[in-house]
Amino acid sequence: MDSMPPPMYYDPWSGNPSAHQPLPPDISNMTHDYKQGEYEDEAPLLEELGINIDHIWDKTLAVLNPLRKSEANVLNECDLAGPLVFCMAFGCFLMLAGKIHFGYIYGLGLVGTLSLYTLLNLMSQEGISVGTTISVLGYCLLPMVLLSGISIVISLKGTVGTASALVAVIWCAYSASKLFVTALSMDHQQVLVLYPCALVYGVFALLTIF
Repeated sequence: MDSMPPPMYYDPWSGNPSAHQPLPPDISNMTHDYKQGEYEDEAPLLEELGINIDHIWDKTLAVLNPLRKSEANVLNECDLAGPLVFCMAFGCFLMLAGKIHFGYIYGLGLVGTLSLYTLLNLMSQEGISVGTTISVLGYCLLPMVLLSGISIVISLKGTVGTASALVAVIWCAYSASKLFVTALSMDHQQVLVLYPCALVYGVFALLTIF
């Protein structure tokens, strides 16, 4: 059986009314299939931005529950998404409480990061990067963020406020020192790391109270 001839169309620019040419191929389906395959091969947006939700959740749980065992390989990853969110939340809560301290927050955070970065590299054999230092200090700011949220509702200038600030400082410092010791394999040196961490978070507590 003979095959069907391809469909023809009339070309008005040919000058010959009887001139017919084959229809061009339909490329719409080809383009759709190409785009669909291209999108399937692309990595997720969060992965391209370097944001790992699982690692953010693990580090947050490690701060909320300092007694929970943390993996060193997760702590060594330089994740700045969580610390940035916590710092912004800390500043926004203070702003809602009538204290605009964004400049102080970033300035003190920079000084504290560089100080602990230098100290930890002198104390440990493995060494630590600036990104990891920022990541740990930023995640461990979470209890201070909760304290700044409380300051919106009640005043911290009193016995209850001072006690709450002290608990938040100890919580932050203990979590940070444990994460640093775990990441750097510094056995039996947590107390030495806890003291400078407490000084850093103590300044943030003063910003929250006053």
